Order: sequence, then C-alpha cells, then structure tokens
Amino acid sequence: MAILQLRAPNLMAHPTSEPDSYVELHRIFCVGRNYAEHAREMGNDAADPPFFFMKPASAAVRTGASIPYPPATQDFHHEAELCVLIGREGADVPRADALSFVWGYAAGNDLTRRDLQAAAKAARRPWDMAKGFDKSAIIGDIHPVAEVGHPDNARITCTVDGALRQDASTADMIWPVADIIAYLSGLVTLQPGDLIMTGTPAGVGPLTKGQTCVVEIAGLSPATVTIAP
Repeated sequence: MAILQLRAPNLMAHPTSEPDSYVELHRIFCVGRNYAEHAREMGNDAADPPFFFMKPASAAVRTGASIPYPPATQDFHHEAELCVLIGREGADVPRADALSFVWGYAAGNDLTRRDLQAAAKAARRPWDMAKGFDKSAIIGDIHPVAEVGHPDNARITCTVDGALRQDASTADMIWPVADIIAYLSGLVTLQPGDLIMTGTPAGVGPLTKGQTCVVEIAGLSPATVTIAP
C-alpha cells in the first residue's frame, strides 16, 4: 500500500486518520440510486445494474472547510455517503476478492446542484455540471481497513446546523461495496487512489449560506463543511 503514501500534501492529497499521512486521489466515481428510499424520493426506481458518474479529484475538499455557495444554482443539496478508497490495481475483480482491493473508508458529502441535475435529466444530458463542480466532494479523513474493518452495517447520518436530515445504515445499500467494486472493475481498470462514493440514503435537502453540514458514519471521522455567509 506504500504507493499511496505521500511525503507532503499537494492538490490531490487527502489526509488519513494516521498522523502526517496522506493519500493521493486519482479519480472519484459515484454510484447513483444505491438506496431504495432515496431513489423513490427522487421519483426513480432503484438502479439495476448500478450506474456511475464522476467528479474530478480536484473537487475533493477536506473536512472542516468553509466553501462558497456555488454559482449557477438556486437549489444546492447535501448527500451523505460512504467513501471507499482503492489501494491496488484491478480489472474484472471477482466479488469474492473485491474487499481486498479496499485501502480504507471515509465519510463523504456529494454536494449537488439539484436544479441543474433536474434540467440535465429532463434534457437527457450528462450530470457533469450538477455533480462535478468545484469543491463538490467533502471527504473526511480516510481510515485504513486495518483500523476500522469494513463498515457494512454502520449508521450514516447527515445534520444541518444540528438538525437531523439523513439517518440510515450502510447495510441499506442495494449494491454493497464488494458488488460495486466487482461491477465497476468490469468497466474500468481500478487504480490506487480511486475513490468510490457509494450513494446516499433518503433525506437529501437544501443547504443555504451560513449553514454547517456534518456527515457522520459510525467508526469514521466526520465530513464537515460550512457554506460561507
């Protein structure tokens, strides 16, 4: 796993739970509609098989940051997610071996310009500008598997200014982590530093200027962001 370690942080470096330790992010893959209740609240059926969209690695923001309200939207949403960091290269990975490719886990927040996403859906256009804009991926410290194991039944919550918005378990995912890795590795060759955001439970909602949003997953560091006034 040493290939992921950096001596000093740079634009794509993200801190781990270990002191003065960073990993370099390569790509960010996001799973759509991986919780049935969220799919229903958005007026959709659950995805079968899973589908993916991407954010640039440069969209990642460390927990505790303050970010500006993004341009070109009047409907800016939070989405609490379990994030999976890939630790070694793999293609066509069997499901039985998939978890051995995981370096670690983090709490994350897939920030979304919901109005742009709705317009893109209506026009049957890509979601890139709704999902992949600047500072759109808030990522907590990444915990190695050796420290936290595999959080396959962990409580996942999102609060906004202390008010609970999302509350579910990672066990509610339609496609568990092993399934996601196996399927995605049949589409692309996974690389060290790839980060997978595994989908969000029901309860997504708007963020406004001045609010603080906290995503927490049992056993992991929180992913916290404040929207600048």
